Amino acid sequence: MAAGGFCKLPNGTVVVALNLPSPAGPDGSLRFLVHAQNRARALTRLRNLGLRAVYLRGNAAPPTPDEITAVLHHPDGLIWRTAPVAAVPGGPEPVQELWHPVRALLRRPAAQA
Repeated sequence: MAAGGFCKLPNGTVVVALNLPSPAGPDGSLRFLVHAQNRARALTRLRNLGLRAVYLRGNAAPPTPDEITAVLHHPDGLIWRTAPVAAVPGGPEPVQELWHPVRALLRRPAAQA
C-alpha cells in the first residue's frame, strides 16, 4: 500500500504527497507531489498519467513545508523524486535528489538505430 498524505492550503487548494513503488526495482519507491483544487482532483491527475491504482488512505505521510514550496513553484504542479531512505545512525547523511517534472518520468527512451 502506498504511504501518503495531504495538506490543505489557506487558499483552499491541497497538496497531496504519495510514495509509490518504483517501476525500476522492488526496493525503491518514488515520492509524487500534486497540487490541485481538492484531493479527488489530485488523484485523478495521477490516474490520468497511467497510475491507475492510486488511493489516499489516511494522512500518515503528509508533505513537508519544503515539499509544498517545491510543488507550488513548479508550473505543472506535479513533481516526483525517489523517496528518501532512512539514514543509518552514525553514518553519512543521504544525498537528497532534486525534484523532477512528471514529463521526465513519462518520457520514452530514444529509439536506437
